[in-house]
Amino acid sequence: MWFFDDKVKAVRAAMNGRQPPATTSVTDASLLTLLPCSEDEVRQLIMQSPTKSCMLDPIPTFLLKELVNVLLQYMTAMVITSLREGRLPPLQKHAVVTPLQKKPGLAADDMNNYRQVSNPTFTSKLVEKAVALRLNSHLNQCSL
Repeated sequence: MWFFDDKVKAVRAAMNGRQPPATTSVTDASLLTLLPCSEDEVRQLIMQSPTKSCMLDPIPTFLLKELVNVLLQYMTAMVITSLREGRLPPLQKHAVVTPLQKKPGLAADDMNNYRQVSNPTFTSKLVEKAVALRLNSHLNQCSL
């Protein structure tokens, strides 16, 4: 994993001192807060999600879907809190990162032939989907 650490450090070093490009606003609309989710919306997001899990998830996604009625209030509260505070709980800020070969047949001993694939927790993906829905709605209302 030292290879990927060095790669990230090199990118950061290359950007050191550079300012991001200037942006111009094409509208006066702003998105200062995200509206909370209803239990129905969270249930729909859970049930429509792929049944993939991360080893960091407290329970597998298939079990969460089976127990959605029992866990829905807790999951909704977590999503609402994340939207209100603009951040995830610290335990949800982790992901399992796996190096995968870019193309079959490349030299396995050359770390340049790998890309990092991140598998975040189900809860972080759930919050991400809720944010994306709100952002898309905001952009559509502003005709952006």
